[in-house]
Amino acid sequence: MRSIELVFDDGTESAVRADWVRLAEAGLPSLAGHTGASNRPHLTLAAGAELSVPQLHAFDGALPMEAVFSGVQVFAAGRDRYVLARSVVLTTPLRKVHRRLHREIGGAVPLTLPGAWTPHVTLARRVTGEQLGKAMDLLDLRLGGHIVGARLWDSSTKSVTGL
Repeated sequence: MRSIELVFDDGTESAVRADWVRLAEAGLPSLAGHTGASNRPHLTLAAGAELSVPQLHAFDGALPMEAVFSGVQVFAAGRDRYVLARSVVLTTPLRKVHRRLHREIGGAVPLTLPGAWTPHVTLARRVTGEQLGKAMDLLDLRLGGHIVGARLWDSSTKSVTGL
């Protein structure tokens, strides 16, 4: 699987990592437990096993941009398992970058295409229904920030390439 992701400035990244730590310290699932060097808060724009990434121009003049967060999202991920994420508002600048990117690439999974994409930053996976309330009580929902870069993640080589 490959993915094209947006990454945040230090302050925004620290705030999301603080969420990860609060969840972990409460004994809840959290991305804090994923200690790989490439694990950092990000916003996935496109993903796919056959994702083609030519020379990209979608980010030209678009970054940095404001990241507007809006509460949390819960995605179903199996029987009594959920993904907990911070919602990211699809602002006009973010929508433009997303659409430009998808005009330049191929092989993205349908859920990452314009019109189907749900912008979010994952906080935890495999959260049970019973754990959701406690997890949401731990989060400070007031968060703003900035997107400052883009990267390509390749899970087969476990590598990150700046874009």
